[in-house]
Amino acid sequence: MKGPIQLRHSLAIFASVCIFVIGAAIGVGLTTSGHAVFGASRTPVAYVTQAQDNGPGPKPNDLGFAPVLKSALPAVVSITSSRLVNVPQNPFFNNPFFQQFFGGQMPQAPQQQREMGLGSGVIVSPDGYILTNNHVVAKSTDIKVFLRDKRQFPGKVVGTDPQTDIAVVKIDASNLPTLVLGDSSKLQVGDYAFAIGNPFGVGETATMGIISATGRNGLSIEDYEDFIQTDAAINPGNSGGALLNAHGEVIGINTAILSGGSGGNQGIGFAIPINMAKYVMQQILKNGKVVRGYIGVGIQEVTPALAKAFNAPPEKGALVGNVQPNSPGSKAGLQRGDVITELDGKPISGANDLRLKIGAMGPGTTVHLKLLRNGQPREVTLTLGESPTARSAANAGGQAQTSTMRGVQVDELTPDIRQQLGLNSDVQGVVVAEVADNSPAADAGLQRGDVIEQINRQPVNSVPDYQLLISQTGNQPVVLLINRKGNTSFLVVQPE
Repeated sequence: MKGPIQLRHSLAIFASVCIFVIGAAIGVGLTTSGHAVFGASRTPVAYVTQAQDNGPGPKPNDLGFAPVLKSALPAVVSITSSRLVNVPQNPFFNNPFFQQFFGGQMPQAPQQQREMGLGSGVIVSPDGYILTNNHVVAKSTDIKVFLRDKRQFPGKVVGTDPQTDIAVVKIDASNLPTLVLGDSSKLQVGDYAFAIGNPFGVGETATMGIISATGRNGLSIEDYEDFIQTDAAINPGNSGGALLNAHGEVIGINTAILSGGSGGNQGIGFAIPINMAKYVMQQILKNGKVVRGYIGVGIQEVTPALAKAFNAPPEKGALVGNVQPNSPGSKAGLQRGDVITELDGKPISGANDLRLKIGAMGPGTTVHLKLLRNGQPREVTLTLGESPTARSAANAGGQAQTSTMRGVQVDELTPDIRQQLGLNSDVQGVVVAEVADNSPAADAGLQRGDVIEQINRQPVNSVPDYQLLISQTGNQPVVLLINRKGNTSFLVVQPE
């Protein structure tokens, strides 16, 4: 795959300040501010989940698909977001030479700038619930939703799930047009696909293509990837918009493109399957967040070479490379080298397949696994725990938010993550999943993908280790030993 994957495709217009000193342009960088996520309403949401393929409804006619799109367009909205970002002073402002040159009247850059963004959304209930991408509304302080009939409403974020890039926004309105949520599991390569959104801010736009592929993963766009690929034109601003089938049903939420460095459509676009988006939305509306199941094992693909070494069928199942102590998998007796072949009677096609299925189950669910150990079949029954990432997100309003390390989320360092980061197998720690832009850790230089090996000279081997050590730091400086691409270094995170 050539060309960078454009991870965030909402059209952003960034304000910048340029100070010209003795003919040289001095650029001022921007940092971002946080965003408050509101709790979910407990009022049941009535949205349509099924449509009859052969029943009443829009159908293509001899001239095209106008009947399909005519009823769908009013239910796709444009979303603008804004936030105030801090503008740090350029170091030249404190240089005595330049201060003397300007006679003590050194020009000052504004301390804050307003950053604007643009995306799309899909109305899924008549009372104003809207599905969109997390990156369209993340960290925004002001959200406006524009309907096709020119009405506009302030939007409130009900909840977000960065791991799938899904967010739910609510507007105070009623009797709104909605779209039918289809079944993305029935998609086939070659099916018609329509992308609706507001690309580049030009206005409501529909494009047509086909389903190019399903089940795309390994793109490093999100943590949970099961993308629909389409050649229907998707551009910046389409993020959060609808991908429809020929019956006018939503089959996906547009989220990303392979841009090839151009920043625009190259015929390779990706959408989150509506079945996944619907599950995330239901979790947000019920719990205010997404809670996922957890086995506590690191898994990887069964390559032909590994299949031969572990006496297992090639390219089927998921190979257990690590078992976390005291995890559900450990308690059930799973071991390194086990190849998990079935989950509740359904075959496992690979590591991503198992990850998606477990992630779609709630903690406390009892599951039955079939596996091969040294080529011999075995069966294991276990009860799922709660994903450590979900626990750290659920604790976002607690100790971690008031400590020096607020705004940092970590996950277990599994063998596949270790391999993706290019680290040796003996590296232990937790991987940084997210760092809030306005956090002390970000100021200290901590980045997503860093592996925290030590906290205040104490080893970190798991997420519980991390949480325990951080809970003991309070509002004091924290010394981190991090591993970044195989190189270790110390960082000191200062309290605010």
